[in-house]
Amino acid sequence: MEYKARVEVSLKPGHSDPEGETTKESLVELGYPVKEVRVGKVYEITLEAPSLDGAEQVVEEICLRLLSNPVKDNYTFQIEGAP
Repeated sequence: MEYKARVEVSLKPGHSDPEGETTKESLVELGYPVKEVRVGKVYEITLEAPSLDGAEQVVEEICLRLLSNPVKDNYTFQIEGAP
């Protein structure tokens, strides 16, 4: 069966986010009352798996092996069957 996964990867608290800081500074310069910007990544993955549990196992492995660095990143994902 085909599944669609949405994976969100973000920096753990306490890790510097230079891209977020630069974006915040630019927004403040444009006059927006922004206090903080944190930058993350979103991946949309379509995969084949025999079951929802199987898809979850594959996506978990993908996150740990490639999409995130467990030292500095948090990740979450949601999976649904593709139409």
